[in-house]
Parts: sequence; C-alpha cells; structure tokens
Amino acid sequence: MKVIVILSFWLISLFAGDLTLEIVKEVESKPTIAIEDATGRINESLGKKFFKLLIGDLEVSAHFDVNDTHLRSEFDEGFDVLKHKKNDFVLRYKLSMEGRNQLSAQAKLYDLKQDTTLFSKTYSLTPDRYPFLAHKIVYDLNRALGFKDVEFLKNFVVYSKYTKPKHADIYISDYTLTYQKKVISGGLNLFPKWANSRQTKFYYTALEDKPTLYLVDIYTGDKRKVLESEGMLVCSDVSKDGTKLLLTMAPKFQPDIYQYDVITKQLTQITNYVGIDVNGNFTKNERRVVFVSDRLGYPTIFTKRIGSRAVERVVYHGRNSNACNAFEDYIIYSSRETDNEFGKNTFNLYLASLNSDYIRRLTANGVNIFPRFAKDGETVLFIKELGNQVGLGLIRLKYNKTYIYPLHTGRIQSIDW
Repeated sequence: MKVIVILSFWLISLFAGDLTLEIVKEVESKPTIAIEDATGRINESLGKKFFKLLIGDLEVSAHFDVNDTHLRSEFDEGFDVLKHKKNDFVLRYKLSMEGRNQLSAQAKLYDLKQDTTLFSKTYSLTPDRYPFLAHKIVYDLNRALGFKDVEFLKNFVVYSKYTKPKHADIYISDYTLTYQKKVISGGLNLFPKWANSRQTKFYYTALEDKPTLYLVDIYTGDKRKVLESEGMLVCSDVSKDGTKLLLTMAPKFQPDIYQYDVITKQLTQITNYVGIDVNGNFTKNERRVVFVSDRLGYPTIFTKRIGSRAVERVVYHGRNSNACNAFEDYIIYSSRETDNEFGKNTFNLYLASLNSDYIRRLTANGVNIFPRFAKDGETVLFIKELGNQVGLGLIRLKYNKTYIYPLHTGRIQSIDW
C-alpha cells in the first residue's frame, strides 16, 4: 500500500542585469517566404502533407512571414520573379521514391531580391520518416540565412502513452506527432528520458515486481537493466556528458533524490527528508539540483547544492507547484490554479529565474503539464489537455508563440526531447 501511495503522489504531482527572455515584438521586417511543390502527380498526396509540414516548421521558426498558398512548379525551371513580387524567398521541393524503401527530397532556396540560389540539397529517409525530411530542410534553410538555430525541429520526442488500464507503451515521434513509432510495449512503461544528446538511447521505468530502470538503444533495440528499487524509481535528468543520472527513489518507501554515476555505479543520496522529494533536475552547471518537495505541506519547488544540507525555496507563487524542468538559470514548472474535487483542475506553466523574482505565465487554460526545455533554452515542449483533447504543446518563449499538436488516440503520460 505504501508503494501505491508514493507512486500515486508522484503521478498526481505531475498533473497536479538578469536575462529575462524578453519577448521579441512583432515587426514588419520579417522576410516573406513562399513554397513551390514540384513533386508531381504521382506522389501528390504525400506532396500536400509535406507542404503543410514545411509551412508549420517555417511558422514555428518565427523568422518568416509565410505565404501559405500551395504553388506548383517544375523543379528545374527558373523562378518567376513577377509571380513572387511580394515574396523575398522561394523554397522549392520535389519528393520521389528511390527503390522500394527510400524517399528522396530535393530542395533549393532562392533569393528573389538577389536573384541567386542560396542552397540546393538532396535528402533521403525511409518513407515513414518523411516528416524529418521537412524538418531538416527548414533547419538548413534557417542556417543558410544566418538565422538563430532551430535544431529543436529535428529532435526526436520520446513519450509514454497509456493504452489501457495498467498498460503504457513508449513511442518515438517528431514534435508534431506526425511520425510515431512504438519502441517499448507490454506492461506499464513510464517516464522515458533521453540518455545522451545524440538521442540514440533512453532510460525508462518498468513497473515489474520492483520498479526497474532500463536503458534502451533505439537503433539496435538492445535493452539493459540499470537498477531496481523498492517503492519507486524514476530517472528525471541526465548530465550533459551522460555520466550522471538524477533519480527519484524510495528504497525504504521514502522518496528522495539520488545521483547515480553510470561509470562507477555509485549511488549518492542528494536529499534526505521525512516527506516527499521528487523530480530532480540539474542546474547551475550541474552543481545544484531543483526538485519538487512537500516540505511546506504542499508541493512546491526547492533547490540545493549537491553535497550541502541547506535547502532553498525557489517558487513563492501558488500552493501547488510541480513538474519542474531546468535550463541554466531558469526553471519552468506546472502549477495547479484551481481546486476542483470532482472534476479536472487547471494547471498552467510558469517560467521563473533562479537569480531574481522574475516570473512569467506561459499558458492560460486547460491542463498543461510535464514541461521540457529544448537545448536552446528558448523552446518548451509540454503535454496539453483541453476538454477531451490531448496532445503536445510547443512554446517559443522569445516570440510569445504557442502551437498545439493533437494526439488522436490514447493519453500521454510523460515526455522528453
């Protein structure tokens, strides 16, 4: 029973001159870009889907005014400057099959003002992964124009999805959920966390006789048991070099934050509190951790230096702040805004600084949980529930833009990217 109570709190808590990421004001000077589809009639359906993905990626990059008219052309024909007199750039693409199991995408970017081709490149992947062809094209396009990096477009998302009572499978997808591939199934598989920056391996917790942490290679399929524990066991963060894990463990039915050394297999207890400490995240060059604790009688966010006994409160807003994530000197967390005993509550996301009292609300309605920073620190992915709809939300912090991508079946339990 203690195991169930502790695990239930963890799951409920997830649902339940300082840089301040100033919002970039909308200006008239953003360049306008149009897209020409040269795919042809054979792959017309796929070409239309690809066009919509390119439109979405360009809009999410926040660097362009996007002309969303579906234009057609031949790939090798010249660019009609008169037809594009209101545009600054044209992106042209052509999809074609190479053999039976390889999809090719040719793409080139043309500068209408300078009358020159800025880049021309051919990409190829298996057909089921076609969304990543679009993401790579827009990533390269932004680089060719010298705009800020949008690597998050290419990132894999790993998530756990409830499929039926006491069952959850783990999937890998792109950020739009257009591409989805099941990689772990059978039983209750929760809390996937990427093991390295290259996104070749991830950790996850399987609820077996004891909660067990596994490491999976997504390319070879190899799965290795890392450790197991009574009570609960969740990997909530991984150091940049991949050698240290922050774990929530309850070997004596008391959840605390532990650090696990992947090389030496040494386990070090970070917090030691007669209560609940969960969801540890590295911060301050991995010398400190932020975590969720009920030390005040309700969950909120604290921080402490690794090796020190002193604990500092971080968040003073609200009385139910949980599910935090950290990037350098910032944290993003989910806070319960309502107290509905018989129905769904509202959970909103907030951005806060560890160096000041700066705080910014990021969402306005629904259930917004499990926020995750991208590597750029300016983009956030989270789980969004509104009414009966569930999906992924993406926030571009500096541009004050939010995008929602629905999941059509099932319910997402946790994510990482």
